[in-house]
Order: sequence, then structure tokens, then C-alpha cells
Amino acid sequence: MDTLTARLADLLKEIGSAHHQAFIATDGADPEWPLWYADYLEKRLPELLGQNLTKSEIVYLLVLLSKRQPVQAPDADWTEYYAAYIVEKYTH
Repeated sequence: MDTLTARLADLLKEIGSAHHQAFIATDGADPEWPLWYADYLEKRLPELLGQNLTKSEIVYLLVLLSKRQPVQAPDADWTEYYAAYIVEKYTH
């Protein structure tokens, strides 16, 4: 995994932990989780990717990847899968 992908995977792990803490009363369950993650990522992605993504674009990506990953890479770490996809799509 390249450095940028690893940094993004680490950011996603950080967000996952923060989200779980925010929703600890429901054991992390939040049907609107992509919105919560997008709020966090919208501020942090520009420094990693060198470009801005709208909140809607981020929500779309998160929903897309949440559907694809269990089918295409069910045993993969979700943070690494998402990070690799995002880096490939937005930096090449």
C-alpha cells in the first residue's frame, strides 16, 4: 500500500473510531453514517488528495463502496479498500 493510501486508510480508521464513540449508545449503529463521515472527510480530503470533493460526492462514494466491498473484497479491511479506491479514482 502506498503512503497516500495508508494515510487515507488511517484517517478512515480515525473517523470510524470517532463515529463509534459518538454513537456508543447504539453500539455504533447509525443508518445515516455516510453523512456523518462526509462531514468529517470534507474538511480532511483536500489536504490528502489535493482537490475538494463536495459532501454529496463523498456520501456517494461511501455508499457505493459500502455496497461494493462486501461483494468484491469481502475479506478486505474496509478502510484499506475504500482508501485504495478513492486514491485511484482521484489521484490518477
